[in-house]
Amino acid sequence: MSLVLHFADEAGLAQALALELGWACAQITRHSFPDGEYRLTLPKPLPPRVALLRGLQQPNAKLAALLIAAPTARECGARHLTLVAPYLSYMRQDMEFNPGEAVSQRHVGHALATWFDALITVDPHLHRVATLDEVVPGRRGVALSAAPLLGHFVAHRVPGALLLAPDEEAGQWVRAAAQAGGLDHAVCHKQRQGDHDVQVALPDADVRGRAVVLLDDLASTGRTLVAAAQGAFARGAASVDVAVTHGLFIGDALQQVRAAGVRHVWSSDCVPHTSNAVSVVPLLAEAVRQVSA
Repeated sequence: MSLVLHFADEAGLAQALALELGWACAQITRHSFPDGEYRLTLPKPLPPRVALLRGLQQPNAKLAALLIAAPTARECGARHLTLVAPYLSYMRQDMEFNPGEAVSQRHVGHALATWFDALITVDPHLHRVATLDEVVPGRRGVALSAAPLLGHFVAHRVPGALLLAPDEEAGQWVRAAAQAGGLDHAVCHKQRQGDHDVQVALPDADVRGRAVVLLDDLASTGRTLVAAAQGAFARGAASVDVAVTHGLFIGDALQQVRAAGVRHVWSSDCVPHTSNAVSVVPLLAEAVRQVSA
């Protein structure tokens, strides 16, 4: 017997994953004390193979819960413990950009490698690291991509669309999505002055009269998407839609994106959100099978 273990807020995705795998599914009960401490209760006994589903958006509290849940799962019987984190946080800080800055990717990765035997995620923000195995040293790391799924989806919903990466970092995902969907693509240039101050320069590609779809791995504050959408409309785009792997949409981000004239916003179900339109469950299930074999 094998089991998908989850918290209440990700029950839908966990149940879909368990159904795809043909595994059982069970929930971790979480109680929060007035001072913010957690009391976690896991089902006992657990089978030898357990996949713990936990996306790491809003990461600080969730990492604290994993610190408690992972060793408890082993105490309850789990022998092979896989973390399925559709969204993996703390990946952007992968070097010491300024003296004394913590390399968060390294330290969080080492902690996860201590707690889990394998890590599965989708479109992690890796740029100076070749593979996810380097993030979780000595463990199995699997980095999947939703870009081809988004490319197929966009090709069906907006035939002939121009896929536009709002910045150079998104170029890798736009190229993969364009190839999968048989679509044209181009890459913008971004200058970030702060978390909420972004300027985007469009490429030389002719967008006049075309349906443009901005495609990225992550939508957080939405400011990059807003700047790119405004630039596309200024250059004569007929319409602008958005497709992202991780739809965080912090605060009023979604409202700001729509206010910029964006018609449709689509995301994968890596992060539960009203914009979810593409499911990564089959990708996750196949990866779980591989690391659990």
